[in-house]
Amino acid sequence: MNALAATNRNFQRAARILGLDSKLEKSLLIPFREIKVECTIPKDDGTLVSYVGFRIQHDNARGPMKGGIRYHPEVDPDEVNALAQLMTWKTAVADIPYGGAKGGIGCNPRDLSISELERLTRVFTQKIHDLIGVQRDVPAPDMGTNAQTMAWILDEYSKFHGHSPAVVTGKPIDLGGSLGREAATGLGVVFATEALFAEYGKSIADQTFVIQGFGNVGTWAAKSIYERGGKVIAISDISGAIKNTNGIDIPALLKYKDEGNGTLKDFPGAEVMDPNELLVHECDVLIPCALGGVLNRENASNVKAKFIIEAANHPTDPEADEILSKKGVIILPDIYANAGGVTVSYFEWVQNIQGFMWDEEKVNHELKKYMTRSFQDIKAMCKMHNCDLRMGAFTLGVNRVARATLLRGWEA
Repeated sequence: MNALAATNRNFQRAARILGLDSKLEKSLLIPFREIKVECTIPKDDGTLVSYVGFRIQHDNARGPMKGGIRYHPEVDPDEVNALAQLMTWKTAVADIPYGGAKGGIGCNPRDLSISELERLTRVFTQKIHDLIGVQRDVPAPDMGTNAQTMAWILDEYSKFHGHSPAVVTGKPIDLGGSLGREAATGLGVVFATEALFAEYGKSIADQTFVIQGFGNVGTWAAKSIYERGGKVIAISDISGAIKNTNGIDIPALLKYKDEGNGTLKDFPGAEVMDPNELLVHECDVLIPCALGGVLNRENASNVKAKFIIEAANHPTDPEADEILSKKGVIILPDIYANAGGVTVSYFEWVQNIQGFMWDEEKVNHELKKYMTRSFQDIKAMCKMHNCDLRMGAFTLGVNRVARATLLRGWEA
């Protein structure tokens, strides 16, 4: 089942639980706007190359639309549509005044030089600048993009609309980015895990963790888990996977990675393992931080973790969800677990609009408050509707968007 079908299925289950009117349900599912543009740029050797860019603006009932822009070869309309819809429910679960959007360009950023990436980003911005904006649609980094990408978007957008730092989040600090934004998604995952563990009388220090994906989210999650006394016993990235039953020395691994000594699997403080075995490795907590659909009906029955924290978007297929639930595995859903990034993006947007910057301590304090409060809101929906955490999160998000839609005067 692809990401869009799975997301639609979860939404429709939530709509049935909430008893939404069928016309309202259909209205909430259909994207507000779908944008598809051609981006033609000269490469460094003078040849022309064309890429297709997308921006799906799903819903704006609760505020400006919000969502990342990813550069990845597998970007396609269905995937972007699913991620835009997930952002609508995610921002509602976090109770921040945004709707949902998502964008992307079907390219491999590893195959492009810095100057080619800049030209591509500027052309894409030129094509969509009149459809994004501080109070309309606020992009952010995603897979294959970063703070520099946002700086180029800000600069290009400002040529048309004047200096507008709040038009994107995840910017460099020197251009109005927020302290704490880089760590926000990974740290938010840890705050979400702490909120969940409080329900079970557990702490991070008592648990063993396996992390799939050692990019931005996985790096900060691993660092925060290590600092709290948790034992990370296996990690993987695109180069391979490593394990150490006594716990991987995360600061040493980060230093090794930063110094460019080699790939993850060359790290001397752990042994190489089969990446296909990582998701079914013995552990207390599994944290998928990479691509979607990694937990499926083929491997779900072999998962040994007691808890799964969905740091990636849509890492668990619906078939796997059912298998894992029957096994008693507790799954903290993506639309809550990885909401730390968009929450601190909201803080950045607020700071840009106010022209007043917060210190990192305040950012992290507010992030923990939002993540803890959101978990309690999800638990209240679980109790009200006698459902699991995924449906608790979906009913919470969908209900908030439906209420906002009706309050604005939608006619059934």
